[in-house]
Amino acid sequence: MGKGFYISKSVGVVAIILGAGALATIIALSVVYSQEKAKNNDNVLPTDGGSTKPPVTTPAPSNNPWDKYRLPKSLVPEIYHVTLWPRLTPDETNNLYIFTGNSTVEFKCAEVTDLILIHSNKLNYTKLENNHLARLTSVNGDKAPSITKSWLEPLTQYLVLQLDGKLSKDHQYQLFTEFTGELADDLGGFYRSEYWENGERKVVATTQMQPTDARKAFPCFDEPAMKAIFHITLIHDAGTVALSNGAEIQSMSTGHGLQTTVFEPTPKMSTYLLAFIVSDFGYINNTIDEVSVRIFARKPAIAAGQGDYALNITGPILKFFEKYYSSKYPLPKSDQIALPDFNAGAMENWGLITYRETALLYDEEFSSNSNKQRIATIIAHELAHMWFGNLVTLRWWNDLWLNEGFASYVEYLGADEAEPDWNVKDLIVLSDVHRVFAVDALASSHPLSSKEEDIQKPAQISELFDAISYSKGASVLRMLSDFLTEEVFTLGLQTYLERFAFKNTVYTDLWKHLQMAVTANGTKLPDTVHNIMNTWVLQMGFPVVTINTTTGVVSQEHFLLDPDSEVTTPSQFNYQWIVPIKWMKTGIIQTPEWLTEKSATVQKMKASGEDWVLANLNVVGYYRVNYDVNNWRKLLTALSTNHEAIPVINRAQLVDDAFNLARAKIIPTVLALDTTKYLSREREYMPWDSAIGNLDFFFLMFDRSEVYGPIQDYLREQVTYLFRYYKNMTDSWTKVPNGHMDQYNQVNAISLACRTGLEECQNLTMGWFTQWMHTEINPIHPNLRSTVYCNAIAAGGAAEWEFAWSKFKNATIAIEADKLRYALACTKQPWLLNRYLEYTLMPEMIRKQDATSTIVYIANNVIGQSLAWDFVRARWSYIFSEYGGGSFSFSNLINGVTERFSTEFEIQQLRQFKEDNAEVGFGSGTLAVDQSIERTIANMKWIAENKDTVLKWFNDQNKA
Repeated sequence: MGKGFYISKSVGVVAIILGAGALATIIALSVVYSQEKAKNNDNVLPTDGGSTKPPVTTPAPSNNPWDKYRLPKSLVPEIYHVTLWPRLTPDETNNLYIFTGNSTVEFKCAEVTDLILIHSNKLNYTKLENNHLARLTSVNGDKAPSITKSWLEPLTQYLVLQLDGKLSKDHQYQLFTEFTGELADDLGGFYRSEYWENGERKVVATTQMQPTDARKAFPCFDEPAMKAIFHITLIHDAGTVALSNGAEIQSMSTGHGLQTTVFEPTPKMSTYLLAFIVSDFGYINNTIDEVSVRIFARKPAIAAGQGDYALNITGPILKFFEKYYSSKYPLPKSDQIALPDFNAGAMENWGLITYRETALLYDEEFSSNSNKQRIATIIAHELAHMWFGNLVTLRWWNDLWLNEGFASYVEYLGADEAEPDWNVKDLIVLSDVHRVFAVDALASSHPLSSKEEDIQKPAQISELFDAISYSKGASVLRMLSDFLTEEVFTLGLQTYLERFAFKNTVYTDLWKHLQMAVTANGTKLPDTVHNIMNTWVLQMGFPVVTINTTTGVVSQEHFLLDPDSEVTTPSQFNYQWIVPIKWMKTGIIQTPEWLTEKSATVQKMKASGEDWVLANLNVVGYYRVNYDVNNWRKLLTALSTNHEAIPVINRAQLVDDAFNLARAKIIPTVLALDTTKYLSREREYMPWDSAIGNLDFFFLMFDRSEVYGPIQDYLREQVTYLFRYYKNMTDSWTKVPNGHMDQYNQVNAISLACRTGLEECQNLTMGWFTQWMHTEINPIHPNLRSTVYCNAIAAGGAAEWEFAWSKFKNATIAIEADKLRYALACTKQPWLLNRYLEYTLMPEMIRKQDATSTIVYIANNVIGQSLAWDFVRARWSYIFSEYGGGSFSFSNLINGVTERFSTEFEIQQLRQFKEDNAEVGFGSGTLAVDQSIERTIANMKWIAENKDTVLKWFNDQNKA
């Protein structure tokens, strides 16, 4: 799935104004990572969770099969025939939107049983002629047992059928049901999305099945290993368009203003990849090597050309993955559809990929280069799943990390194929590696792969859609591809896909095929792929590798952001990893090394005189690096005298590693701050973004204290050079920088300059916004809109806010609406922020999909922090019932409104909040509450230990 509400995926640009912290801001998504990766201020993981503790298993209430959350292995589905009729107007009796349907599932009996369990959630069944909720017949001609009892188990989400005799092993049976469900606006299962077009309310019937909501649409064996063939038929209003995974076979009028559309049977596939949609959308299309590619969206969006970019890049990305996997695209069509209401970033339904509008629709007049990158990477993420995830599917959700981590890695490769001038592959370091380091450095983190028995309930499954699964998964697979070489990695991948096509696997199946490729190629490794990778997959966290350039001793230890935290999760490897080390000495790349022990001496890593050592080149390894003080000083000298001698990605790494090592009390905080002193000469995006992200933590901790002013003064001095550099490059802001990274860094320059009070910047942004208000012609380039809108609204009052709100409500493209929705949270007027908070729980004001992220935007504002926290506490029961259930962005709400917490009073409030709502619960955000408590304690300790030192350092720099 594409990432959901994933704050750090705004490429570190937009959140600068509000101080959405990086270093200790442990917001794990999400998707909404996208992501699939959110690359604009919409910031949604393809799905997102954000909590990091391993889910706590709850014992089943009894030994009855229907009280267990996993299906028995007695029945295996083979073919479904499903007919559904969604009503796009409410029924007159209850004023509810509903759908009706019937299903026949043909299954084989693998083990003798007199019980049928099939998943069902929130469906009402018609009693049939046998006075039961289903009818059972035999395919083999013999008589099937009769149903003696049929009932629903809401907790474990089953339709239960007790039989008067045993089903025969290896015999096939058919189960028929008729049912009604609500076409609710809850963004899960078969649901409705609404929008306005030319003054008319339009309704879309659409789906989101992953992970466990196919059972809300029709009764099914709703587990990924229960693959089957699906025959889908949709009954719908004449004139509307019906879509599903398969291509349309026929669509005929059936009278009474209705049409019936029949689709080709799907390949053998999992229930979570099903999709069916009825809409009034338009589309554009082309054909790529006999594959039909179509982009669907609201008709005005299609007419405005907003689907053109997606259509243009889908072909090259599909062709890239065909070559990468050495496998033809397995379906005759690839439909992609932009939905007004969609909880994640996107979803890889086989042959019918669903997206948020912001993740698919591009308009040059409104979309920034960040929006464009997000579209390219999310399309690549979803298309990567067409093979890895859909053709070959993990057996159970405990290995979700491999499915989402893989797509989150290769999305950069696919996007690079579509946009080779962007150097987008480098950005995985900021967007995934550094981002997830902050989460994985907690004692409450969890390993990539969970035990199957620990993941049973739907809520536990939803919790797995987090930063660890997406971003750590991507990071370790990138590391694996690098040390194997891409040639060996793709060879193993290709044989894996060929061997398990239309089947299910566990993660070690991939290791076996990669090992076969290693053996065939003669690649030298210190151990097997299985043994190397299990150190990264089966234990949480990552190492800090320390290199003493005086002695040549290289050592590793488990890196913990809070060194005083207690690690209670055991590790079979005793928190030791097999670490690949790429390194250079004074600018010259050396032969790679492996660290297989706790400590080893590598003579070549000694450095004398002016020589310096730099390890983890281009951050291909999933670890941090520390050095002896002498080498740190030489690296700082290199930065200040000739920073380009250090590769640009490693300049970003030095800053990020230093700040995090300081948080962990491994190096002094002042040494970390010293890495920023060279920034007045830095012009590249990645080091600046790394520095801003890490300094955001200082803003979060100190923007309510006397340290704030000196921080502002120092950074204003540093960023002024960058601001003027881009002023000159753009001919006083009248042109757009040529390079993708330069466009990003221009936004950094304006954001930080305005935030730190550079008057020239504040006048510039307010002037643009005022011109827009007076002329109704927007002079602001789309790249700059988020930051300009935010700064102008922050500096203005009610007039600016009301103007932006009016533009938000009348926006015809979601990407522009999202920029405004974000910026509206920037006002410094408490009464406006309180009004905005109220709007978040009114779906006619703020769409449900955007509610939690909007509250977090308000909380990121120092003025809005306490307002948002009070609001969430006061409305918790309502928020939880309306938004808490299966929302992948929900844990971000809890993390987001508490990320600035750093006082004794706030920790008491947080603990009280947990206690007061124990009965109501926290749903998929349960673990985020404990995580927020852990983070607040760490923040309190850090401030107590560092405040005086930090204040002195900034004052000293400002005097210099």
